[in-house]
Amino acid sequence: MNGKDFFAGQRKVKTPSGVINYVEHGNGPVALFVHGVLLNSYLWRHQLEQLGDVRRCIAVDLLAHGDTEIAATQDVSVTANAHMLAQFMDALAIDKVDLVGNDSGGGICQIFAALYPERLRSLTLTNCDTHDNWPPEPFKPFVAMVAAGGLPDTLQTMLNDKSVYRSQQALGPAYEKPEAVADDTIETYLRPFLRSPQRTRDIERFVNAFDCHHTVDIEGKLQHVQAPTLIAWATDDIYFDTKWSHWLEKTIPGTRKRIDVTSARIFFPEERAPEFNRELKAHWTASSAASTH
Repeated sequence: MNGKDFFAGQRKVKTPSGVINYVEHGNGPVALFVHGVLLNSYLWRHQLEQLGDVRRCIAVDLLAHGDTEIAATQDVSVTANAHMLAQFMDALAIDKVDLVGNDSGGGICQIFAALYPERLRSLTLTNCDTHDNWPPEPFKPFVAMVAAGGLPDTLQTMLNDKSVYRSQQALGPAYEKPEAVADDTIETYLRPFLRSPQRTRDIERFVNAFDCHHTVDIEGKLQHVQAPTLIAWATDDIYFDTKWSHWLEKTIPGTRKRIDVTSARIFFPEERAPEFNRELKAHWTASSAASTH
């Protein structure tokens, strides 16, 4: 499935934070998927394709990402995004979700879990910003580049020459097989950021707002999250060491299972979708069974 096909069925819903773009597929209890920085809901295309038989799968475009539309004054911090998820659920009359997050989206899911624990049916965290590892050390040069005003040129360079995106100096380290990332995927992720000067400013504001206080501040509340939690962690990730998966396992009392995805990297939900989807199905089945006893 390419980006055009994926977004052909996109929908929008108005919330206090903006008009949120999303894609959904399937029926049943709602599973809500949250992507990270520089991506959009397309990250979860394989989950929506393959898990619609057991869940109404919904993938959102975060504030400052994809086709979500916001005001120039809208707060786009990760905490603001966590509140947006609750507003999004309210707008669609969704009570509880099986929440799944990756990268900064996983950090947003932790904040949501801490602030809205009653809205969780279950939680799944993959490699993501955790506690005081936000931004992670290898990502700080990118954050500094954005702060210095270099993002527009960097985005244009990666779109003009897709090999730059796949390089070790850019997004290459996020993939197990960067050479296999399709040109269309890169276009789908990055092109929205250059559609207007405001969209570029919005993603700059998102990155400039990176600060570990967002996750450090909710540690106490995270320690009371009882929702059944799966932690699935790629072991070959330069950004989020496996020690953070153990930190989450110890911190979240609802943790039922922690697994290592050997030799995988941060975007393994995209690269190793069948493997990850099996774990998700098993987790949701176990969570549902536990809630009936």
